[in-house]
Amino acid sequence: MRAVTEDLPLLDAPLLDDLMPWSVAPLRLGRSWIVAPDPRTLRERWARLVAAEGAGREALFRGSRARTTGSSVAALPGQRTGTGRLAREPGPCPEPVRLVHGPFDEQWLLPDHRLIDAARPELWRVADERQLFVVEQGYVPGAAGPALLVTAALPDGRSPAGRPGRIRPLFRRPEGREPNLAPGLLDLLGGRYGYGVAPADVAAWATAVARPSAAGCRVPLPADPEVWTAGVALGRELMETQLRGARGGARPRLPGGRRPYVRAAVPARPTTLSYDPEGEVLGLDEGRISPVPAAAWEFEVGGVRVLEQWFAHRTASAEPGTLEAIGPAAWPQEWTSELLELITVLALLAGREEERAALLARAGADGLGAGALREAGVLPVPAAARRPASVLDHQEEGPEGQFMLL
Repeated sequence: MRAVTEDLPLLDAPLLDDLMPWSVAPLRLGRSWIVAPDPRTLRERWARLVAAEGAGREALFRGSRARTTGSSVAALPGQRTGTGRLAREPGPCPEPVRLVHGPFDEQWLLPDHRLIDAARPELWRVADERQLFVVEQGYVPGAAGPALLVTAALPDGRSPAGRPGRIRPLFRRPEGREPNLAPGLLDLLGGRYGYGVAPADVAAWATAVARPSAAGCRVPLPADPEVWTAGVALGRELMETQLRGARGGARPRLPGGRRPYVRAAVPARPTTLSYDPEGEVLGLDEGRISPVPAAAWEFEVGGVRVLEQWFAHRTASAEPGTLEAIGPAAWPQEWTSELLELITVLALLAGREEERAALLARAGADGLGAGALREAGVLPVPAAARRPASVLDHQEEGPEGQFMLL
């Protein structure tokens, strides 16, 4: 993919931080063993942890300044997990939940607040079947790849190159209530374009045209209603591809002759990932998958190839005796299926890059800049819009089983 640079016509384009003002820092997990590509591994790790006692349990836990087996913290919103100290009464294994662990990597997480250094409870409070999370990638000068990713599952916000990004929920309250948008923005856009603009339209437009910059992600807004309509349509298709069937969308599929298939079975424990551009073959040791378009192999986020990082997360060696070392004895069939779908997603997204570039040029040529938003009273954004909304309409269990005072 082609690296992007900030163009002069876009310098006045509004920042995503102003259009979607409430954002949350990435989760800080604190320990890697609480995330895995499959839920069975997490249950086995939990069983190993609780079978140990005393100093052995603490050593396996890998404590930090924020969390030890003696920490007493509240339960995560919406999760039925223990709140007693792990050293004393760990309780049953928490039911693993989906977590987007970096770009396009759907894994599983043990959703126990006692295990996570900084879980960002405000995100868990608004995570439901209506929510979408827009994940702004950390800025890497000259790096190729999308500036924004969209997911229905809770993201950890992890950036491949280690630079922090931001997580922006589309809605500030559960059940799709109160969009996380600058007050007055929807009315302004609706008046300019001549029809009602929905919150998801803004997310779709941003997905289609967002451009990274040192100041933050910029989202040019067009003056032409036709450009807006075309951009929203493209953005919705890009979002549907990224969501992989979530929120009622279709699973991503390539045309019949271009769908990747397993040509030679993936071995039990592959150690290397390779690519043959002439044959469009992805190799996992002697395992073979094709056709894999070159654009999918080369697809990067934050300067890191997505397929290479996905493979590394499943094959990296771990210190013997640690919980991280517990994993499948052989490569699961589910991982191969997920890899085929990931290849499809990356190929479909890469295939729309020329459309995105052309749309961005049209939007930036004669757009509604930050100055126009200030004149309309949309900017500056009120300070309250940058803080989480109050959604505490029910009791949440605090440390040691006591209910929190709300």
